[in-house]
Amino acid sequence: MKTTFNLDQHLPLIAIIRGVEPIDVIRVAQILIEEGFTMIEVPLNSPDALISIAKLVEQFGHDGYLIGAGTVTTPEQAKSVIETGANLIVTPNFNADVVTLAIQNDCVCFPGVVTPSEAFAAISAGATGLKLFPVSQMGLDGFKALHSVLPQGSLCFPVGGINPSEESMKPYLDLGANGFGLGASLYKAGISDKELRQNAKSFVAAWQSCQTVCSAA
Repeated sequence: MKTTFNLDQHLPLIAIIRGVEPIDVIRVAQILIEEGFTMIEVPLNSPDALISIAKLVEQFGHDGYLIGAGTVTTPEQAKSVIETGANLIVTPNFNADVVTLAIQNDCVCFPGVVTPSEAFAAISAGATGLKLFPVSQMGLDGFKALHSVLPQGSLCFPVGGINPSEESMKPYLDLGANGFGLGASLYKAGISDKELRQNAKSFVAAWQSCQTVCSAA
């Protein structure tokens, strides 16, 4: 079945659970899902990442969630991820072959870009959306300039240094961002379940607050 991406069907916050161990991954994902997350990526530089991804796919892959890998940098890695049954591939860079493989195998794909050339190449390759990474390098002015020239409807997810606050998120949303990738501010290896749940709640609350403010404007 072809994987489609309707932004309205997802909380547009990608949970990046870098460093998670296979023994913990189901419990970690369950907490995130209970708090409203629907997109979860296990970066490939996590311990036994493919095992973790396969476990997530088996547990949650048939419930409309987007489950897959981050830090996918080569076609060989992409093939290994696809073999787990994953439907989400996120990269730190733009590699046309990785994007093509992902899309051909019905995966939602967010390649990492930071320049207009990379962004337009990723869109031409069929990317679902753009991971603006590291967004700290672009800053608000850089993102504003890039977004102003992108084709209408291009999905942009800033990643890197996003915190669970309206002050951190809303400036990018005001400039056209559609969601965010969340890393260490959400999850770090060894984090307690209680802290993870609180972080997840804080991000969801901050997102909802931004939406309320935007709706009232």
